[in-house]
Amino acid sequence: MPTKTASVPRVLLRTLLVLLAAFVVWVLAALQFFYNPPQITPHRTDAIIVLGGMSRERLPVAEDLQRNLNIPILVVSTTGLAGNVEGDELCDAGADDPDLICFRPEPLNTRGEADAVGELVAKHGWQSVTVVTSDYHLLRAGTLMHQCTPAEVQMVGSDPDLSAGAWLDRFVVETGGLIDVWLQPECRV
Repeated sequence: MPTKTASVPRVLLRTLLVLLAAFVVWVLAALQFFYNPPQITPHRTDAIIVLGGMSRERLPVAEDLQRNLNIPILVVSTTGLAGNVEGDELCDAGADDPDLICFRPEPLNTRGEADAVGELVAKHGWQSVTVVTSDYHLLRAGTLMHQCTPAEVQMVGSDPDLSAGAWLDRFVVETGGLIDVWLQPECRV
């Protein structure tokens, strides 16, 4: 008795349906984790930290929170890159401000920022910090921050103005980055 085998078109169709289903599940998860992440109600902490990049969007959120919650120290990641002009200018202009701390992460990425935040927390004895970054970056950046400091870390997102294509790009980048952070933790406090 001959065995029945599925025809090539049927196997191809099933494979395509499985891939489509996996893509839909990934997009739904990405929407939840990166586009519409859970938000907290921020409270006063020892310092507020603005991660580098997108400073036009992130810095005003941090400055408003600092003012409204009476957070004494503003910490700004400087990069010298086009997406961080406002943060870099603030650091250049406020070099003598004792309530402003500026740092350039090494390496120039979120892992470098998490290392630097861990060092700043230890140096200044902060018990709690607020970290401001874009909504799409909250989960990955928060995971790194928690890996690099024992301090309480509250993550606050700013709302980026991105096209659908740019969101898709962020979904891919953040998914890959999040997998990397889980597989290769940074500081392991």
